Amino acid sequence: MASSSDATASPGPPPEPPKSGSTADGPPARRGRVRLRRAAVTAVPATAIAAVLAILTAQGALGVQFAISGMPFTVTADDLSGTGFEQFGNLDNMADGSPNAGDTGGQVLVVTSAIKDATLVKLCQSVDLGGTNLKITAGGGKDKVIASDLTTDSTDLSGDAEFNGIEIGNDASTLTKAGVQGNKGVFGQQADTVHIARLRQTNYATTAGVFKLPGLKLGFSDTGC
Repeated sequence: MASSSDATASPGPPPEPPKSGSTADGPPARRGRVRLRRAAVTAVPATAIAAVLAILTAQGALGVQFAISGMPFTVTADDLSGTGFEQFGNLDNMADGSPNAGDTGGQVLVVTSAIKDATLVKLCQSVDLGGTNLKITAGGGKDKVIASDLTTDSTDLSGDAEFNGIEIGNDASTLTKAGVQGNKGVFGQQADTVHIARLRQTNYATTAGVFKLPGLKLGFSDTGC
């Protein structure tokens, strides 16, 4: 039985309620901050990859990375000379639902040719629009067409070619002459220099870091290149 003193004793102050985000047994857990830190750590790899891709593309270290139209175009030149040459098999993709896909599934098997620095004489490029051709010419005067980090995706290439320091049978992922790499396990070749007279290509894509076209003329024509 409790004594009278126990019964009449004044109770102590009531315990303070726990602060928001804390428990009765410890300090606040700071869950919001922990989640933010975890989210930031998770985002770092994706951000870094995007930055690397942007840098490589700006430096011409990647081949064609855009959706192709699926319309082939012809490129010719009286003479092409280049330093740092690479070539390997590749696969180009059209935009989803492209009307030019036909029965290809929107993909075109191509040969990617990459040249670190190139000069071309009497460049001509044309695309058949059905009844007329959009035609571009340049480099027909004393100044040559100049291109750096040039890549072309072709289904057909012809001309009289000469290579110096050529290596045939490389893995495309190990090529170094032009700063472009293909997929691992794909056949590739590279050379220190390349010279092609009477160049003719059927292309689906072209990229370049710099493309200087002296004497540029663009217009519609009944005939292509």
